[in-house]
Amino acid sequence: MAFRAANAKLCRCLLPLHCRLLQHRSNHLISSSQLLQETIRNTITYSCLLSFTLQSSNLFPLALAILQRTLRSGCIPVPQILFLLSSAWMNCRKEFLSVSKILLEMQSIGYHPDYGMCNYLISSLCSVDRLNEAVKLLKGMSRVGCIPDMESFDIVIGAMCTVRRTAKAVYMIKKMVEKVGLTPRQGTVMKVAAALRANKEIWRAVEMIGFLENEGYPISCESYELVVNGCLDVGEHILAGKAVIRMTERGFIPYIRTRLKVVERLAGAGEWELACSVRQRFGELKS
Repeated sequence: MAFRAANAKLCRCLLPLHCRLLQHRSNHLISSSQLLQETIRNTITYSCLLSFTLQSSNLFPLALAILQRTLRSGCIPVPQILFLLSSAWMNCRKEFLSVSKILLEMQSIGYHPDYGMCNYLISSLCSVDRLNEAVKLLKGMSRVGCIPDMESFDIVIGAMCTVRRTAKAVYMIKKMVEKVGLTPRQGTVMKVAAALRANKEIWRAVEMIGFLENEGYPISCESYELVVNGCLDVGEHILAGKAVIRMTERGFIPYIRTRLKVVERLAGAGEWELACSVRQRFGELKS
């Protein structure tokens, strides 16, 4: 306990001193080239401080504060920091500390968690496939006054799509809409749709698009295109036709190759009525 108190005192002394030095140096910038050189020097300085403080769990609150200052200054930590940060976080968690307790320890040196720092921490956990821990951090952010934003969800959902954990990705999409009230980025929806298509989980993709439509959220033409082609990939021609109808109702029209495939597959399956409806919709939109 005494050791932690001493560390906290050291943190309070070192961090303001370093910040004053950086501020003093930045006040003497007179050209863009000097600004670039200063940014590089600051990045190196911050990275060295982070590398040192991340080696001890007792200094982790200071490391988070330095990370926060780094990001706020416009500097980007060197790539190695992602690994060091995730390792240090997991070491703290192994001591049975809760997410909120770890983050709130920053208050002992006069700092408070913010979105930039938390999102960077989420990125570091996702970069080493600690997705479950990243989700716990995302959930714990709200307990320290940082309601997760679109970037928070985008990082986690993107990482889930990369490793094709599609069920969890769809769950996170629904959670950010229903519980947090955020609008998913079009790129995020496309990532999930592409992962579902790759996994041949096309019914889940159709269900996700339907959910977003019912909630009043816009769907991009590219996302519809992914779903339609996914239906064609697995032989769900009728579902592809219905997806195209929904797509055209929102003013979108698939690429010509996709249009031809849908009509041909429907005709080949004997679904003449639906094929005619699809062709009619294409004609109306093109006119």
